Amino acid sequence: MKNENRYKILVTNDDGYEANGLLALVDALRELDGVDVTVVAPANEKSACGHSLTLVRPLRFVGVGDNFFKLDDGTPSDCVYLSLSAIFADSKPDLLISGINRGSNMGEDITYSGTAAGAMEGVLHDIPSIAISQVMDFTDPQGDFTLAQKTIKELVTKIRGGSFPLPEREFLNVNIPPNIDSTDKKDAKMVITYAGYRMYANDSHLHRNPRGEEFYWLGLHPLNFSARKASEGISDYEAIEMGDISITPIQLDMSAYKSMNRLKEWLER
Repeated sequence: MKNENRYKILVTNDDGYEANGLLALVDALRELDGVDVTVVAPANEKSACGHSLTLVRPLRFVGVGDNFFKLDDGTPSDCVYLSLSAIFADSKPDLLISGINRGSNMGEDITYSGTAAGAMEGVLHDIPSIAISQVMDFTDPQGDFTLAQKTIKELVTKIRGGSFPLPEREFLNVNIPPNIDSTDKKDAKMVITYAGYRMYANDSHLHRNPRGEEFYWLGLHPLNFSARKASEGISDYEAIEMGDISITPIQLDMSAYKSMNRLKEWLER
């Protein structure tokens, strides 16, 4: 019989159920006392899928381990949505964590991110949620998630010991800096940040298959950001540049409140 007093955490990601970051997150959470971890992750990589649900085909849970499922061709949002109706139908999880993503999710990249979308879906259902990402060198096939593991355990312990620090429909977006050289003794600290302004370019690559048919690969942009007023604090990008851990509160309400009066005046002209 399941102990209802145990702390229930639902885990998902957008890199797929076999991703090293996901497995590192599960290992870290299972080291915590009194915690039950359930994993529902996409069967395939769904990076940059955004907050999308699958409406044109059926979806299927496939068990791959103890309380560990892959969702056949599902998105992170699908994983959370269906978990709440199928696995957690009687009681919601106490916390949802999406990640550990391989790569950053900062600035406007949050709107593309399947990792962030998993947390978005969680808070839509009134579940405290965290998205966590590891900024890293993509030439490293494994990745070192040690600092991310330490950080998530500290955050979960703090949340369990008190309460979630944000109101409804807001989640924590956490970015972990790249591994600091062992000669650098600086300890990364947690810094509260705003989402920075990402500088984008059109990076697509044209190729042709052996039949001469054209196809494109979308490229990855370098992490370039524009500065904002110092009075606003520091951005997620600036915290990462300093080697610190960025924690950004993200709200789902995208209304541009500062522009509402301007828009009203424009209509009345």
